[in-house]
Amino acid sequence: MIILVKLLLAHLIGDFILQPQSWVNEKEKLKYRSPKLYIHALLHGLLVLLLLWDLKYWFLAMLVSTLHYVIDVVKLNCQKKENKSTWFFIDQTLHLVTILLLWGLFCKPELEFTFWCTNSDFWIYLAAIILITGVSSVVVRELMSGWTKNLKDNKDASLDNAGKYIGILERLFVFFFVIIGNWGSIGFILAAKSIFRFGDLKESKDRKLTEYVLIGTLLSFGIAIAVGMITLKLT
Repeated sequence: MIILVKLLLAHLIGDFILQPQSWVNEKEKLKYRSPKLYIHALLHGLLVLLLLWDLKYWFLAMLVSTLHYVIDVVKLNCQKKENKSTWFFIDQTLHLVTILLLWGLFCKPELEFTFWCTNSDFWIYLAAIILITGVSSVVVRELMSGWTKNLKDNKDASLDNAGKYIGILERLFVFFFVIIGNWGSIGFILAAKSIFRFGDLKESKDRKLTEYVLIGTLLSFGIAIAVGMITLKLT
C-alpha cells in the first residue's frame, strides 16, 4: 500500500506543485510541440524513482511518464475553452486510474472484494448516502412544489440546479456530523446558511422567499438527521 501512496504523491507533486502556470499555458498553446510537456512527463517518472528510491522500479517509472504524456496529449487536443473544466477532471481521473492499474500490475496486491458483499455496514451506509442525496432531492422538491409556483415571479437569476446541489451537500455534511456525534457543527451550518440566505423582510416577496427557504432547509436537515440516527442504530 505504501507504494501506491508514493505513486499518488509523485503525481500530486508533479501535477500541482512542480508545474508552473507558465508551463500549462505553453502546453495549451503548442500542445505536443511544447518542450514543457516532455519535461513535465519526464518529471513524473523521476519523482516515482525518487520516492520509491529503488532502481528496480525503473520500468514502472518509465510507464508512468509515458502514459502521463499520452493522457496529457489527449487532453490538450480535445479540450476547448468551454469544456476546459470537464477535461481537467477527465485528465485527473485517467491519471489516477493509470496509477491504480500500474500499482496492481507491479505489486499484485491481495484485495478482498468479498468483504464488501458480506459487510452489512457497507450496504447500510451506501443506502443512507443514496437516500440523502438523489432520493431526498426528489422528495424535498415534491414537498415544496406547491410553494415553488408562488415564487415564479422572482426575476433574480440563479445558477442551474444550484439549490439541488446545495441541498445535497448540506445533507451530506449533516449526515457526517450526526455519524461522528458532532452536533455543534450542524448548528454552525444552519447559522451560516441563515446569514447568507435571510436578509431584510420588508417586502412580501422577500418574506415568502424566506419562509420557502426556511421550510426547505428544515426539511433537508430533518431528513439528514433522521437518516443519520437510523444509520447509527443499524450499525
